Amino acid sequence: MLVDGAILDADGPRPAYVRFRHGRVVEVGARGTDSTRGRVRRIRGIVIPSPVNAHTHLGDAVSVREPPPGPVSQLVMPPHGYKFRLLATSSPAAKIAGIRRALHRMERDGVAAVVDFREEGRPGVELLRRAARGSRVRVVALGRPVARPVDAEELRSLLDVADGIGLSSARDEEESTRRRIARACRARGKRFGLHASEAVRESPDRYLDPRPDLLIHLAKATPEDLARVREAGVTVAVCPRSNALFGRQPDLATMERLGIRLLLGTDNAMFHAPSIWRELEFAYVGTRLRKRPVSARYLARAALVEPWRWLGTAGAARIAAESPAVPLVLRLPPDDPEYQVVTRVTEHLIVRPGPVPRRGTS
Repeated sequence: MLVDGAILDADGPRPAYVRFRHGRVVEVGARGTDSTRGRVRRIRGIVIPSPVNAHTHLGDAVSVREPPPGPVSQLVMPPHGYKFRLLATSSPAAKIAGIRRALHRMERDGVAAVVDFREEGRPGVELLRRAARGSRVRVVALGRPVARPVDAEELRSLLDVADGIGLSSARDEEESTRRRIARACRARGKRFGLHASEAVRESPDRYLDPRPDLLIHLAKATPEDLARVREAGVTVAVCPRSNALFGRQPDLATMERLGIRLLLGTDNAMFHAPSIWRELEFAYVGTRLRKRPVSARYLARAALVEPWRWLGTAGAARIAAESPAVPLVLRLPPDDPEYQVVTRVTEHLIVRPGPVPRRGTS
């Protein structure tokens, strides 16, 4: 197959042709200069690395419904929020079925990896792993220990099966808990993620100490708070649709101005389809509605480039011969590819260049 149009990857947008063999890139050149002859499938479009959904709670997919009335604290905050009551009363089989539906949706959308905050301790992570068997989507599982104070044996056992720990907000966790978990993650070479300033503003002094690898939301952070985050070099994952459901939004314009490394996620699967393309379009259009626009480039990188850097596989964000990227082809006009990708992708426009091996979880 040969795509004559444009590439959008870690090196930015550029006119190009891309030739594939068995689903992998074997040649890249200037648009319109390929010398391929004979019976070759040709497409006009845009070639991109597969996106990453950088923040989900896939266990929530056991139920998809309109949220009941009340503040977010009554819905998703541990241990007695609506979500946690739902998880406690749902069978493992129902949870697995819901997770598989969400992963299948992401597969159709071309998503190659997801970073999931999985509650319910080691059993919760093991259930996620079972649900993800055979999926094309790489699952990065950040578990959450159940016991408070933290039990050393539970934490050790959890880190045996998880890729790290993902906690609720700093105001929901004691400083001693955050420090202990951060130390354990560092010692095991695992990731430490933390929700922050989601429903109310929290002081950066709390959520940056100890320093997390990933902060989620920051919907109530001030420009001064965001400057502190940038100085600390912490990557941020935002979920604009989820925040909007509860009447708030992250300050993406200030994040872009400061140069914060941004990732994009779809958050609770109980409220939103895990569509990274919907998230991109909503984020882009929403900033214009608020007269605080961000560039299509910043958002495109949040889905296609920065997550791979955060995962330590930056090569997966580059379209080149023999690169480890799993590329997608979009049947879209190759002009202004960043805008096309951020605002116009649907699953019907996605073409897989060839068979992609099914993979297990990480």
